[in-house]
Amino acid sequence: MGQALPKPALRPFLPADVPMLAAIFVAGIQELTGDDYSEAQQEAWASAADDEAAFGKKLAGCLTLIATIQNSPVGFASLKGADHIEMLFLHPSVAGQGVATMLVDALEKLAGARGATKLTVDASDTAEPLFRKRGYVPMQRNTVTVNGEWLANTTMQKALVAAPAPGAST
Repeated sequence: MGQALPKPALRPFLPADVPMLAAIFVAGIQELTGDDYSEAQQEAWASAADDEAAFGKKLAGCLTLIATIQNSPVGFASLKGADHIEMLFLHPSVAGQGVATMLVDALEKLAGARGATKLTVDASDTAEPLFRKRGYVPMQRNTVTVNGEWLANTTMQKALVAAPAPGAST
């Protein structure tokens, strides 16, 4: 029986987090997507973090949340605009332990607070089961080219339940 990890916490993205998040991004791709993507595809995908300044700018351009365990980042997720999950990545050591679910829950609440009625994500083949389990419905298959490699993903969508306005009677 495995030892339970300390409970993860969430906090906002800080510019100083970029090197650690780039490392989580690369490790997550290299160690968690091998059943769905070739080594060449993984390398092309992970190379998005090679330019840390550009990677940091992408994170800062979204509402990015960081999951931490004992104050160390273990995953992150980004909400682009009010209604699109741009990124969701975990360190392989915490995969399957509820961290991704916690991050997506938080983004769904934030999207709803921003007035979104639905949330979309271009889910990797690796992440698709997580989103499907959470009620996201596949809308279309996509192929994107990254550094000369074609990668497939699926645009998925979930209707958000509107939260009652503060002070509204239920």
